[in-house]
Amino acid sequence: MKILVLIPAYNEGPRIGAVVRRVRETYPQYGVVVVNDGSRDDTARAARAAGAEVVSHPFNMGYGVAIQTGYKYALRHGCEYLVQMDGDGQHDAGCIAQLLAPVVSGEADFVLGSRFLGDASYEPSLARRVGMLFFRRLISWLIGQRITDTTSGFQAFNRQVIRYFTTEVFPCDYPDADMLLTLHRAGFRIREVPARMHASSSGKSMHSGWKPLYYMFKMLLSIFVTLLRERQAGSKHV
Repeated sequence: MKILVLIPAYNEGPRIGAVVRRVRETYPQYGVVVVNDGSRDDTARAARAAGAEVVSHPFNMGYGVAIQTGYKYALRHGCEYLVQMDGDGQHDAGCIAQLLAPVVSGEADFVLGSRFLGDASYEPSLARRVGMLFFRRLISWLIGQRITDTTSGFQAFNRQVIRYFTTEVFPCDYPDADMLLTLHRAGFRIREVPARMHASSSGKSMHSGWKPLYYMFKMLLSIFVTLLRERQAGSKHV
């Protein structure tokens, strides 16, 4: 069994070293790759010094492209399971095992770590909270399954999902709620588990747009386009 922890990062030089070290200390048996998305600081050097493999883009290409680069790396290196987490220290590496458990046991293909299940301590801003609530209800209705945290970047999934996400069906522009809809339509099994998360110490988010209203508009457009697409077979055909 080969497990890889993927950490996309953009200008996370002051934080990425601690994130990588925490993963390496807690799960020394797992591989760690940092996709350095054209950072202008020492993100790549700090990640490598902490023990991660580093794949660098020559310039900033965006969060969706960065994580898909990580999926292609995982597929090429024969990984069976992948855990994805942010490079700003928001996600608690101690929760990786509980994200992986349903995937490794075969109960789910894709597991989402939710900051709103269990003993929730995350407090988003009002604007972000409104957006989260809207997409939570929309996606839960569209896929017929209750989802509490549609914008969580703390995820675990199996090789079938890894392979599927390396294709053109992956929504690179806004891979949040749209990712869940795409997986559901492809026949993958989705599950949520509680996960501890903290407010980002970087003061920015790779997941929300630079303006909440613009983000909501673009996400709605992306979801609409996904609904118009012909269904793509998933777990049984990859």
